[in-house]
Amino acid sequence: MGNTKAKNTICLWFNKDAQDAARFYAATFPDSKVTAIHKAPDDYPSGKEGEILTVEFTVFGIPCLGLNGGPMFKHTEAFSFQIATETQEETDRYWNAIVSNGGEESQCGWCKDRWGISWQITPRVLTDAMAAGGAEAQRAFAAMMEMGKINIAKIETARRG
Repeated sequence: MGNTKAKNTICLWFNKDAQDAARFYAATFPDSKVTAIHKAPDDYPSGKEGEILTVEFTVFGIPCLGLNGGPMFKHTEAFSFQIATETQEETDRYWNAIVSNGGEESQCGWCKDRWGISWQITPRVLTDAMAAGGAEAQRAFAAMMEMGKINIAKIETARRG
């Protein structure tokens, strides 16, 4: 019987609150769950034996590991989860869940959760417009540049010119 663990896992560094983040993601996004919690077998630089060291979880089916490594490393926008949405309701639901739970709004569909992880809540209509290229992409891009949370109706209007 082979190993059923994913060959590639995203490891996210947290300061003592990986379990809180994993629980939030599991409650917010479909196909997301906390799959395992591992306690430290001994003291380590930012924690003690018996404290939660790692949390295994999935976000939209993507395997992740939350590491309670301490305060020395912070998240940046250099890494983000990009969530494709189909409707304004879905876009609003994810955006509002992240921002209203201690997160913050940014621009062009980006927001940040309270743990500092960046999220791109991106309606497919926007990525489709960008893929179309030419004037349609330029108009959609210009509309997006004026937005925080993406407004699908405005993107669709921009696509049509």
